[in-house]
Amino acid sequence: MTTSPDDLVVPHPVHVPEPALQDLRARLAATRWPVPETAAGQGPRLRSLQDLTAYWLHTYDWRRCERDLNALGSSRTVVDGLGVHLLHVRSPEPGARPLLLCHGWPGSVLEFRRMVGPLTDPVAHGGRAEDAFHVVVPSMPGFGFSDAPTGTGWGVRRTADAWITLMHRLGYRDGWFAQGGDWGAAVVDAIGRAPGSGCAAVHFNLPMVFPTEAEVAAATPQEQRMLDRARLYATEQDAYARVQATRPQTVGYALADSPVALAAWILTLFEDVTDRRADPEGDPLALVGRDEFLDDVMLYWLTNAGASSARLYWEARRERPADGPGPTPAGFSVFPAEAVQASRRWVERRYATVLHHALLERGGHFAALEQPDLLTEEVRTTFRGLPRG
Repeated sequence: MTTSPDDLVVPHPVHVPEPALQDLRARLAATRWPVPETAAGQGPRLRSLQDLTAYWLHTYDWRRCERDLNALGSSRTVVDGLGVHLLHVRSPEPGARPLLLCHGWPGSVLEFRRMVGPLTDPVAHGGRAEDAFHVVVPSMPGFGFSDAPTGTGWGVRRTADAWITLMHRLGYRDGWFAQGGDWGAAVVDAIGRAPGSGCAAVHFNLPMVFPTEAEVAAATPQEQRMLDRARLYATEQDAYARVQATRPQTVGYALADSPVALAAWILTLFEDVTDRRADPEGDPLALVGRDEFLDDVMLYWLTNAGASSARLYWEARRERPADGPGPTPAGFSVFPAEAVQASRRWVERRYATVLHHALLERGGHFAALEQPDLLTEEVRTTFRGLPRG
């Protein structure tokens, strides 16, 4: 069998041309601002976004972020005709297991940045050698430095198939694990259902579980609180998802033209689903940091990924839901501020083998950013002790 150049995984150092950064600064400086909000809950406050934009314009350093990306094994390959950007960090431990980490929207490969060291080299971070992983973090199609699909069909299942091909290409054919939240959870669920994937177990920090009418009627007090949280999201916080599932191109024009519009669009979700219980009216970026938030926004801005990433919602809306219980052993970490939560009994009705289920005391939707140490330990706990492939 001959090897095509497209089958190779090659180093791909990231370096954005300076004119692109100059253009960004000019757009930030020329922002035309709307009138202030008249009440809370209408979206990011004008003063907050103006302060963030001033920091972005005068203090933020994209070159620092580039160095982080390149230090994490920035690479590129072609899968199913699409150029894919990925981070690949091998562990120094000879017994390390392969682990695929999958992000969603408005996330990126960078959300796992603080987890990579403890996962790949646990001994250097106070852990145990047997908990070591080789880590692979691909950018979703149409996200970040992965190519944008030029036609329809790149939904959850096709992405799952692409990531299986990617893992095999890296030499990880059997006994590997996968973890995901947000759309990454949907992709990981599809990987776990794919015959012959070689994936031995999966972990979710957003459970792909949606209660039936009978389960809603029989909800315990704890499950009722989960339902109340989901109802809040569905009635007051999911406008972005409905737009992206129906008119991704419409919002794409604003996201491509205005960096402040892009930041506001993304910041809205950070306001709604991070764990702000201790200070509901406080700055959501106090939980993740301005730099890390802007790093994430920059992966959308510099690659013009606003419309192409939003289109995943449109694609997924046209896919048929999976049938039957998930066959691959699975672990679940339920964070208290997550919009979609699930009890153990709901999970056990939908997955053949539940390795782990935990209700965490703190954290929200962006668990890898908000609580990287907690999520790292949850991943370790789920996969610890499983037989090798």
